[in-house]
Amino acid sequence: MPRFRLVNNERIQFTPEEEAVRDAEETAWNNSALDRAFENLRFERNKLLAETDWWGISDNTMSAEQTQYRQDLRDITNGLTTVEQVEAVEFPEKP
Repeated sequence: MPRFRLVNNERIQFTPEEEAVRDAEETAWNNSALDRAFENLRFERNKLLAETDWWGISDNTMSAEQTQYRQDLRDITNGLTTVEQVEAVEFPEKP
């Protein structure tokens, strides 16, 4: 399907060179989809970990459930190899 750009409200079809550049941009975007999905997952995971950092202060003893929760969050990216797997991750419930 041909692509077009607007120049002074006039539709102009891409040249073969412009098509090649756009194809390369789309390929690069699609190839980085897994990296973007991991970045979003890690952002959410890190936020949840930060909310529980106070559990580990020196005058507080974490329960086994709290320790396991934090470990589950740290391990949440293990074994994920596709965007679909990353997007399907369900975070553990906070104790």
